[in-house]
Amino acid sequence: MLVPAYREVDSLPQVLAALHRQTRPADRVVVTLDPHRDSGRTAELQRIAHEAGAEVWHSSGNRYKKAGNLNGALDRLLPEASDQDAILVQDADTCLDPHFIEVTLRKMERGYGAVGGNFRGRPGGRLCGAFQRNEYARYARDTARKRGKVLCLTGTACLFRAGALKDVLAARASGRLPPAQGVYDTKALTEDNELTLALRHLHYRIVAPARATMTTEVMETWRALAKQRLRWKRGALENLIDYGLTRYTAEGWARQIVAFLGASVSAAYVGSVIWFLAVGSGMRIAPFWIAFTAFYAVERAITVKARGWRVSVASMLVLPEWCYDLFLQGVHMRALADTALRRDRSW
Repeated sequence: MLVPAYREVDSLPQVLAALHRQTRPADRVVVTLDPHRDSGRTAELQRIAHEAGAEVWHSSGNRYKKAGNLNGALDRLLPEASDQDAILVQDADTCLDPHFIEVTLRKMERGYGAVGGNFRGRPGGRLCGAFQRNEYARYARDTARKRGKVLCLTGTACLFRAGALKDVLAARASGRLPPAQGVYDTKALTEDNELTLALRHLHYRIVAPARATMTTEVMETWRALAKQRLRWKRGALENLIDYGLTRYTAEGWARQIVAFLGASVSAAYVGSVIWFLAVGSGMRIAPFWIAFTAFYAVERAITVKARGWRVSVASMLVLPEWCYDLFLQGVHMRALADTALRRDRSW
C-alpha cells in the first residue's frame, strides 16, 4: 500500500497504527515522502515511518503535489506488480477502521477494478466541523442505500487492482483516455474523480461498500472549507468537460444541472424574502411552507441518526442546516462562474 505524505507529522503515527490493527494486514506499507521546505519535518516523517515498520520512498522533482507523488511511486511499483495484485492508496491524515482492507479485498475478489470506502469526520472545527460530520454521515447513508454505488471513489483511501491501473496508463498513451503524465492526471484539481472516470470508461466496476469505513480530517475554518469545496466542485465539472457526455458521465452532468437549479431556487427564495421585508409588504406563511419545513426538519434528523440522538435533535433546527446548504450552493455557483470565465486555478 502507498501512503503519500508531506506535512502530516501529527497524524501519520495514528494512520500507521491503524494499519497494524487491520484484520487483514497489508503485505507491504510504503510511505512516499514529498520533500518539505522544512527539512526537519521530512526527517520526522521518515523517522515515524521507519519506527512503524514501513518502507520510505522519496519523490524526486515532483511539482504536482499528491498526484505527482503517487505517479512517481506507481511508476516504480507497477512494473513489478502482477495484474491481480491489490494496491491500496490512502491519505496520511486518514485512519482506516480495522475491517477496511478485509472488506475491500473481498469485493475486489468478486471482480471489481477499484473499491473505495466511506469516511467520517474527525472531531474539531466547532460548528464548521459539526456540519461536515453531518454531511459525511448523510453521504455514507446514501451510499449504503445504493449498495455502494458511487460516482467518485474517495481519495482518502481506495484499493485498486494493479492491472486496472496499468490499463489506465496504456489507454492514456493510446488516446483512449484524456492524456496525462501518469495514472493520476496532474492537471486535474480532483485527480481522484478523474481516475474514477478513467476506470469507468475502461469498463471497470467500482464500489464503496458500507463496511469499508475510515476517519479523516475536517476543515477547521469556513475559509478552508470554501477553498476545499471550490476545488472539489470546479474539479468535478472540469473532469466532466474533459470526458464529454457519455454513458458514464450522464449522471454527473444531471447532478450538475440539479445543483444549479437548486442554487437558483434558493437564491430566488432568499431574494424574495429580502424584497418583502424591504418594501414592508408583509409576509404570509402558507400551510405548504409550514409542511415543507417540517418535512425538511425530519429528514435532517433521520439522515444523521447514526451520529446519535443529540445530533439528530440539533439537526431539526432548520435554519442552521439551511444556512450550511446555502453556503455549499454559493460555492457551487462560484465554481460554475470560475469555470465559465476560465479564471486561474489554484489549490
